[in-house]
Amino acid sequence: MGDISLETWANIAEIVGAGSIVSGLLFGWFQLRHFRVQQRNAVAINLAQTFYNRDLAEAVALLQSIPDGFSVQELRDMGKEYEVAAFTVVTSFETMGLLVFKKVAPLALVMDLAGGIVATLCIKLRNWQNELRTQQQQPSWGEWFEWLGDQAIKAKSNTEPAHIRHKGWTG
Repeated sequence: MGDISLETWANIAEIVGAGSIVSGLLFGWFQLRHFRVQQRNAVAINLAQTFYNRDLAEAVALLQSIPDGFSVQELRDMGKEYEVAAFTVVTSFETMGLLVFKKVAPLALVMDLAGGIVATLCIKLRNWQNELRTQQQQPSWGEWFEWLGDQAIKAKSNTEPAHIRHKGWTG
């Protein structure tokens, strides 16, 4: 190898170095993509587990039977369990709303998991929530629940339900 000049060795070293950098960047890019998929799957699992919460399930079941647009006093008159149910729903979906807004959880996933429930409960609880905000002088109370509810109302008015949209699905 005595015939190869120092300049040639320097050029080879530069090529190898550049190749190493490009390889490292490609490996990092693939790792980042893999991490994002893992993160998205973890979020999906955590969101799905939210619905296995007995308190939330009971709250949703209780509130589905009441009329839309009730007041704070009307809810209190129904009994403490109704008021607790409303707080449970708002606080549970408040977290989901923030996760969607921050792009930690995809809106489409949350809509598939709970869009109909969120839309329905947002409509039912809107008057109560606005009145409660005024009484407590806390305009941001439940803000992400309401935001998510508004997104759900828009999304659900523009799409067919899954049982109709995917009726011909065979797997």
